[in-house]
Amino acid sequence: MELNNLSPLRKGIVGVQFLFVAFGATVLVPLLVGLDPSTALFTAGVGTLIFHLVTKGKVPIFLGSSFAFIAPIIKATELYGLAGTLSGMVGVALVYFLMSALVKWQGVKFLDRLFPPVVIGPVIMLIGLSLAGTGVKMASENWILALVSLLTAVVVSVKAKGLLKIIPIFCGIIVGYVTALIFFDVDLTGIRDAAWIAVPDFKFPSFSWEPILFMIPVAVAPVIEHIGDVYVVNTVTGKDFVKDPGLHRTLLGDGLACFVAGFLGGPPVTTYSEVTGAMSLTKVTDPTVIRIAAFTGIIFSVIGKVSALLKSIPSAVLGGIMLLLFGTIAAAGVANLINSCVDFTRTRNIIIFSLTLTIGIGGAVFTWGDFSFSGIGLAAVVGVVLHLLLPHEEQK
Repeated sequence: MELNNLSPLRKGIVGVQFLFVAFGATVLVPLLVGLDPSTALFTAGVGTLIFHLVTKGKVPIFLGSSFAFIAPIIKATELYGLAGTLSGMVGVALVYFLMSALVKWQGVKFLDRLFPPVVIGPVIMLIGLSLAGTGVKMASENWILALVSLLTAVVVSVKAKGLLKIIPIFCGIIVGYVTALIFFDVDLTGIRDAAWIAVPDFKFPSFSWEPILFMIPVAVAPVIEHIGDVYVVNTVTGKDFVKDPGLHRTLLGDGLACFVAGFLGGPPVTTYSEVTGAMSLTKVTDPTVIRIAAFTGIIFSVIGKVSALLKSIPSAVLGGIMLLLFGTIAAAGVANLINSCVDFTRTRNIIIFSLTLTIGIGGAVFTWGDFSFSGIGLAAVVGVVLHLLLPHEEQK
């Protein structure tokens, strides 16, 4: 039974709790890619409110930083600089806008025809595997801290119950950070010097086509994830948001939120299944509570001490979390293939999977003049093209 007839005070308490469920992941992404965590909190809060405006306040979804873009952001920053990369992140919104229009026109089923599991599975795997080396490098700065963080997250994932079970990453970071404070030197100067109230460190894009074309193919996986999350929210709430307000509206809301995030210097946002899990656990599905979480995130974003505290977390602590996190993402790609019953006795499926994976991991680069295209984006495009061009084999 839904517990939505709560007093304003209780709604506020649950809303803050929902933010803390999303907090760890939302600030982890910018910390890993060199963006400001306060900006990410701000854009997550504003993006969630935009989403609720577009969906008529009906859909209880929180938008937070997307892990799918960690590897592309790091690579794009090397190639095009931060300002260029931000233009690529703004360009991600174009994919959501296009998908929203196509869903409005053709319905949902065409997405399954264009992006089947045999394409999406290896792309999700690449998102996790492409930064495995970075995780090991960060963890190697202090293996003790990395292992403390990693083991805490693992134990919480396996042994914890209730709300704690859905925030293992947050728990791992907290325990790792406390360990660092007790046994190692942590520079707290930034926290002492930071103002209590500070505007987030907004950065603005410098637009060019190269980073946009580099980044937008990566949005395919989050778009599919978005659709899956909407169906999960349907199950949790017992309502059909695909029909009302419509999947085209949820995609449009997510796209607008990504646009604003990239324009202000935050990472692209996506629907957070962590918060959906918390709704299922607490039985509170009132969209008002999600908006309270969004407003709370915005308030936290202007507390300068919070941003300074997050930036003081040792790299090894984050590295230990990355070892688990990126492997989990890769495992989600495998699970996608298994749950979708992809038939690997079919030659076309083997070809699509193999080339998508090897092109992404192998670092293949497509160049045309001054433009270059590589990584997950190139692999995703190759997978889609192969799926469209290779003939389907007859059932035996």
